[in-house]
Amino acid sequence: MRSLLSAAILFLCTAAPLAAGEADVVAVTVSAQGDGTYRFDVTVRHADEGWDHYADGWEVLAPDGTPLGYRKLLHPHVDEQPFTRSLSGVVIPEEIDEVTVRAHDSVHEWGGAEMTVAVPRD
Repeated sequence: MRSLLSAAILFLCTAAPLAAGEADVVAVTVSAQGDGTYRFDVTVRHADEGWDHYADGWEVLAPDGTPLGYRKLLHPHVDEQPFTRSLSGVVIPEEIDEVTVRAHDSVHEWGGAEMTVAVPRD
């Protein structure tokens, strides 16, 4: 009985940090700005658990994986899910027609659902 209880406690202790899963991008809006840059409004879903496990950023990637922009998230969003944050001033070269947005969390890093979106050209 004691070994069964110990195994159960070990399982709960190792499984608990993974309960929130990975951060998923669930919506992206891209807007061309008048100065040739772009604004991204990105909605992220993650079961933030507090400072030890939360969605802590998202980034915009070129098709070849080159980072074009990064939005750092400064605090957990435990009671605000999903949540949307913006990033302006992203420069996207003319030859790029679409970009991918992915989210990062403090435990799993990259790996949740990503979204690939078209770049609106004027």
